[in-house]
Amino acid sequence: MGLWQIDTDTLARSRFVLSPFAETFASLKLLHTGTGAHPGEEAWLRAHLPGYRARLAADPVTTLLVRAALGTSWIADFFCPTSCEGESFEETVARVRAAGAGEARANLRVSLRGPLPAALERDDLPERATALLTYVWRETVRPYWERRRRVLEADVVARTARVSQGGWAAVLNSLQPGIRWLGESRFQVNLNAYPPREIAAGAELLFMPVTPRTGWVSWEARERYAVVYPCLGVLAEDHDRRPVPAGLGALIGTARAGLLMLLGTPMSTTQLVAVTGQGLGSVGRHLRVLLDAGLVGRRRAGRSVLYVRTAAGEVLVEASGGGTGDRERESGIHQPGPTGERAQADTPDEARSRNGALGTQQVTGARAAGPV
Repeated sequence: MGLWQIDTDTLARSRFVLSPFAETFASLKLLHTGTGAHPGEEAWLRAHLPGYRARLAADPVTTLLVRAALGTSWIADFFCPTSCEGESFEETVARVRAAGAGEARANLRVSLRGPLPAALERDDLPERATALLTYVWRETVRPYWERRRRVLEADVVARTARVSQGGWAAVLNSLQPGIRWLGESRFQVNLNAYPPREIAAGAELLFMPVTPRTGWVSWEARERYAVVYPCLGVLAEDHDRRPVPAGLGALIGTARAGLLMLLGTPMSTTQLVAVTGQGLGSVGRHLRVLLDAGLVGRRRAGRSVLYVRTAAGEVLVEASGGGTGDRERESGIHQPGPTGERAQADTPDEARSRNGALGTQQVTGARAAGPV
C-alpha cells in the first residue's frame, strides 16, 4: 500500500485549503473520462464536453499531451503542480507555463511508463498544457466558482468539526476509500504497493476538496504535500435527497424536517433554497425555528454562514430512522474508489523526473501531481 510517514507535529499543523487550480484539474480529469459519477456531473458534461472535444479535435498534439499527462497511475508533474494556500488559478498555472521543455518531456515519459510519441518530442508542451488548463478554468469552472466555493467551504467546515469530535484519524478515514490512518505515524494514501514516503518535520500538509468525484496526492520537494479529495457527496449532488420520515415530519413539520435531514452536512441558506425549491424567506423562518429549538447550529466559513445539525438534531433524526444514509455517506460508501498512485522511480527517466522533488499520484487510476 502507499504509505506516508507523518510526524504528529506535521499533522497537527496541517489544514484544509481551497484551490481553484485543483478544482480545474479535477474538472479536466472529468472531461477526459467523459462519464459523470452522478446526475450533477452528467449535466455539467452535457454542457461542456462537446466544446472540450471540439477543441481537442482541432489540436491533435494537445490531445496526445492530455492522454500522456494523465497516464494510468501517475500524472505528469509539470502538468499538475501543488497549489499553495491562497494561490489563485493564474498563479498556479504560471508554474505550469514556467516548466522547462526537457522537464515536461521527462515527466511525460514517467506518466506513460515508456517513450513519447514522436508528436510530443517538441518544446511547446508547457504552453499547450497552460492553454488547455486555462480553457477549462475560464469556460467550465470559473462561471460556477462562487457556488462551488460555497460547497467546498461547507465541506471544510464539516471536516474540521469532525476533528474536534473524533480526532484527525476520523477525518483521514473519511476522505476517500483506500485512504486511512493506520497509527504509529502511518498514513495510507492508497492501496498500491509503493515504498513508504517520509514527510520531513516542518513540511506543509494540505487537504484540498474538489467537487468532481476524483482525487490525487501531490508534493513539491520535501516542503509541501497535498491530498486532493472529493467533497462530501450530499454537497456534490445538490438534488440527492432522501424521503423525510413520516414521524419526523409530523413532529416538526415536513418542510423543517426536510431541512434537518439535509443538514447532516453544513449548508448555506442559498444552498438550501436551491436544493429544496423553497423561498428564501421560508427557509430562513424554518432555520430560525430549528435554531431556537437547538436542533441546528450555525458557523461562518469565509463569506458564508453555514447551518448544520447539532447533537440534539442528530438524535432526533436517528430516532426517526433517517440517519442511515448520512452514516453511509460519511463513511465513504458513496465516494469513488481509490485511484492508483505513481510508483517509485524504477527507470532512469522516472528517477530523473522525480528526483525526490515532485510527485503526483492518482487515487482513481490517473496520474496527478503527487500520490493520492
